[in-house]
Amino acid sequence: MLTRKQHELLVFIDRHLRDTGFSPSFEEMKEALSLRSKSGIHRLITALEERGFLKRRAHRARALEVIRLPDSVAPAAEAARAGAPAFAPNVIRGNFASNLPGASRNAAEAAAVHLPLYGRIAAGQPIEALRDGGGTVEVPAALLGGGDHYALEVSGDSMEGAGILNGDTVIIRRDDTAENGAVVVALVDENEVTLKRLRRKGNSIALEAANPRYETRIFGPDRVKVQGRLVGLLRRY
Repeated sequence: MLTRKQHELLVFIDRHLRDTGFSPSFEEMKEALSLRSKSGIHRLITALEERGFLKRRAHRARALEVIRLPDSVAPAAEAARAGAPAFAPNVIRGNFASNLPGASRNAAEAAAVHLPLYGRIAAGQPIEALRDGGGTVEVPAALLGGGDHYALEVSGDSMEGAGILNGDTVIIRRDDTAENGAVVVALVDENEVTLKRLRRKGNSIALEAANPRYETRIFGPDRVKVQGRLVGLLRRY
């Protein structure tokens, strides 16, 4: 799952390579993405490398190689060039089973809801993120309460102490607030989305992993936006 900025940068690098035969400079990438500093470009490139989309050739300046492109690259790139607003999930209402006329309680509990599956979220790195394949996942209606829900596939092991493992599917209720200690989908600096436990400490917000190998990250309150909170988990064996 790529963020909008990661997606834009990958498309820009790919087109620059096709047009010129060499990688764009960091200054060109910064200008193309309207970023204020080159450090943001460094973070985006590192994230694309970790996800297997880009490769840096050692001992060569301005040497980037595009390994693969997301399936949605063409329409998403056109939308980015046209200045389309950031993607927001058009999620399916999760409480409609109980509103079916004549539905019994047992029938409602047995019903299944198909939630949109919006790709992979790093339980180690935003839901401004682009769709990944536009699939759905079937969820028991009894697992959902009121509100809008969507599903995400977990990538990484930073939340394994909370019972959330690599490859699990988490069910997220879309919300912009969450109680202290809740596991949330958090958007950091309008650029990175991660699944972490939320802690408020004074005027700061801490995003805690549930794995001692990962450090707690602390941010100012204006740098973190809650995109939803964990309400369920699905696992295949």
